[in-house]
Amino acid sequence: MKTDVEELSPTRVRLSVEVPFEELKPSLDKAYRDIAQQVKIPGFRPGRVPPPVIDRRIGRDYVLSQAVNEAIPGLYDKAVAESEIQPLGTPEVDISSMDYGEQLTFTVEVDKRPEFELPEMSGLSVEVDGTLVTPDEVEEYLSSIRERFASLKAVQRPVADGDFVSIDLSASVDDKPVEDAQASGLSYQIGSGSLLDGLDAALIGLSAGETATFRTELAGGDFAGQEADVTATVHSVKTKELPEMDDDFAQLASEFDTLGEFRSNTRAQLERVKEMQQVVQARDKALDAVLDAVDIPLPEGIVEAEITQNKESVSEQLSRAGTTLEDYLAATNQTAEQYELDGQQRARRAVKVSLVLDKLARDEEISVSTEELSSFITRQAEQMGVSPDRLAQQLTASNQLSVAAAEVLRGKAMNVIAERVRVTDPSGSVVDVAAALAAPVANGSDETSEASEADEDAEADVAAETDGANGANVNVEADADA
Repeated sequence: MKTDVEELSPTRVRLSVEVPFEELKPSLDKAYRDIAQQVKIPGFRPGRVPPPVIDRRIGRDYVLSQAVNEAIPGLYDKAVAESEIQPLGTPEVDISSMDYGEQLTFTVEVDKRPEFELPEMSGLSVEVDGTLVTPDEVEEYLSSIRERFASLKAVQRPVADGDFVSIDLSASVDDKPVEDAQASGLSYQIGSGSLLDGLDAALIGLSAGETATFRTELAGGDFAGQEADVTATVHSVKTKELPEMDDDFAQLASEFDTLGEFRSNTRAQLERVKEMQQVVQARDKALDAVLDAVDIPLPEGIVEAEITQNKESVSEQLSRAGTTLEDYLAATNQTAEQYELDGQQRARRAVKVSLVLDKLARDEEISVSTEELSSFITRQAEQMGVSPDRLAQQLTASNQLSVAAAEVLRGKAMNVIAERVRVTDPSGSVVDVAAALAAPVANGSDETSEASEADEDAEADVAAETDGANGANVNVEADADA
């Protein structure tokens, strides 16, 4: 077999392949066997029809076309190996000549991985947030815990801002009651603004048993958008009581005996959270620094396939949510042109990310162990609410295990980038990302490990970022090299 390579662009090639007829004989023999099993010819048992009879009854050209169709995938793989290209996406095959007894010639056009060099990462630098926890942050966190243990206490006084009230509401338009705007025993916090415009002003100053009427625009129902007279009656007034910030509160809200111990542990927890966030930020910013430092010609066929895949994913998610793209654009204040441009930019970035991470993984000979793949599948299964065994079976049945492995591989490549790019905090101190990434394994912190792994998964997927419809995976034909 002879293969000639013509470079159509930095990201696309044409292979011209010539195959001697003798190399087609195994595929031709198989075609005769398959057809012999399928046809019914008087005087011959299935599978026993001789080739000359098949030629006369079915036609030699038909047999040859079956043989060529069966042989093309293997011949393409062989041509790719001989030409030493790294193809991406689906090849376009055009058979030039196919005559019985003569050589087969065909051409293949396919995208290929562009050639580029990664920048010297040690020469790049990024700055991430620090991990210092201030006293105000500790108190803010404790205050949020304190809010959870608050209780409501009835008071005998007029309604004030922030109070919790139990009310009845009724609305009428042109003195006719609006059936879907009547409610009894509603719980409402003054100042929340979660019901009707003008309600807060009408309620403040009322006492239990008193009523007020105000005019407002209805937000929903058959009379949505119309002015209505609304009557509000107060049944009870309650105020929120917070527990004292003392040792009793610490014992109530935690496993600690004193407020000092509770406060100290809170600071430690917040520091761990900031350390995790710092690693996540370092990985993101380090990757961005590498992307900015390298210019890569992108395979347009792969970019277009990515755009199409993302659109299909968004459409499916919007359909499940019972809405349309037009409604989504209106809700997010986007024009169709902005949405298209944003989708193109995300797709191009995602393809570039995948090319960079895949090259780094090849250059560094990064591999994925069975244990790492199993751990990834287990985490994905937990997020999806299915058993790991079931997800593994689904991935195997759909030939997606290689895609899952590619995601893990890219996550590991992102870690390498974060470890090599110089990362500093606002004080100028260097952040030891490698130590931070290794820490979960060393100290067994499930909280830290899960946060780190979740981020690795998200980045390895190179997710297409679509406002309100996240999760469209970007896999640049991850198994194309197989």
